[in-house]
Amino acid sequence: MDDMGQVAKACGCPLYWKGPLFYGAGGERTGHVSVHKFIAMWRKVLQSCHDDAARFTRLLVSPGSDHLVQEDFVPFVQDVVNTHPGLSFLKEAPEFHSRYITTVIQRIFYTVNRSWSGRITCTELRRSSFLQNVALLEEEADINQLTEFFSYEHFYVIYCKFWELDTDHDLFIDATDLARHNDHAISTKMIDRIFSGAVTRGRRVQKEGKLSYADFVWFLISEEDKKTPTSIEYWFRCMDLDGDGVLSMYELEFFYEEQSRRLDSMAIEALPFEDCLCQMLDLVKPQSEGKITLHDLKKCKQANVFFDTFFNIEKYLDHEQKEQMSLLHEGDSDGPELSDWEKYAAEEYDILVAEEAAGDPWDDGFEAELSPVDPKLRPQLDPRPFLEAPSGLGAVDLYECTDDLQLL
Repeated sequence: MDDMGQVAKACGCPLYWKGPLFYGAGGERTGHVSVHKFIAMWRKVLQSCHDDAARFTRLLVSPGSDHLVQEDFVPFVQDVVNTHPGLSFLKEAPEFHSRYITTVIQRIFYTVNRSWSGRITCTELRRSSFLQNVALLEEEADINQLTEFFSYEHFYVIYCKFWELDTDHDLFIDATDLARHNDHAISTKMIDRIFSGAVTRGRRVQKEGKLSYADFVWFLISEEDKKTPTSIEYWFRCMDLDGDGVLSMYELEFFYEEQSRRLDSMAIEALPFEDCLCQMLDLVKPQSEGKITLHDLKKCKQANVFFDTFFNIEKYLDHEQKEQMSLLHEGDSDGPELSDWEKYAAEEYDILVAEEAAGDPWDDGFEAELSPVDPKLRPQLDPRPFLEAPSGLGAVDLYECTDDLQLL
C-alpha cells in the first residue's frame, strides 16, 4: 500500500486513487499486489470504463454491483485519514477515525446521491464535484480548505453538536434531545416529522424513536443551509405530510399554527395565517395557484426564508429583522461567497476552540504530549467519553458511529 502512490501517478490517476487501485487489485486480502495481477486488473478497467467516474466506481464497487453503497467508501476514506498530511494529528487519536469516516461518507451521499436511494450510480458521480475534490486532496495540504466533503473542522463542529445533545452518550438521540438543538428553535411538529422517517428511509433502517449520528449529519447540514438542493428536498419531505409532492395550504397552516402560538408566548404579535400565506406565495411564486412544489422552492432562491417561517422560530425572527432590500439582494455580491453551511461551521468552530482554550489544562503533562491535537479533538477536556464504546447495541453498524475499528 505504501508504494501505491507512485503506481497511481504512473497510471495517470490522482494520488488518492491509490487506495481504490490497491483494493481493486485485491490488495486487502494479502496485503500486497503483484505487478501481473495489477496490470491485468487495470487493463480490464481501461477497456470497459471510458472516464474517471466509471473507473473510480469500478475500483470501489463490490463484485457484481454497478453502484456504490456507503461501505464501499470506507477503505478509501481510511486511506485519506492514514496518509493525508492535514490529518496527521489523528494518528494520536485512532478512536476518532470511525467518526470522521462516517461524517465524510454521509457528506458524500448528501451531495452526490441525488436520488436519495442510498446507492451512488456512475452517472451521479459524474455529475458531482466529488472526483475534483479527490484530486484536490493531493494539492491541498490543509484538509480544512476542502469544505465540501473532507474538512476536519466541519466534522468537529458536527460531532460536538451531536455530543451536546446525546446526554447519555449511547450515540443515539431521541426527539427530546433533538428538540434542544439551538435552544428549542425548531417546532415540535417538525421534530416529530423528522422522527417519522420522512427523511431517513432509503438510507438505513431507523432505530425506533432514535436518530443516529449519521442521520444527525444530514439534519444539521440541512438545518444550517436551507438553500442547497438536498436541504430543500429534506425539508420539503418533512412538510409534505401526505407525500403527494405538493405543499397544500392545509399543510402550511398545520406548521404555522405552532409558530403563531410560540410567537404569542413571546409577546410578539404573529401575522394571521392568511397574511403570512400571501407573503410566502409572493416569495415563492408557485406555478400552480394554491400549490407549492419542490421545483417552485428550488427556483425561488429563498427557500430558507420559506422554511424558517413555518418551523424555526429563531431564524424566522432573524429574517424578520432584516430589511427587505438586503434580503432580496442577499448573495448577489461579486466573486465566490461562502455558503450558509460554511459560515455556520467557521463560526461554530471558532467558538468551540475558544471554549476549549478557556477550560482547565490537562494534568500530568498529557496536554503537552498531545498539544498539536488538543483543541481539535475533544468537545470536552475529559477524553474518557470519547474512548468508551457504546454498550447494548448488539450487532454494530459503522454508520451508528461506533469505535469498533475492526469494521474498517
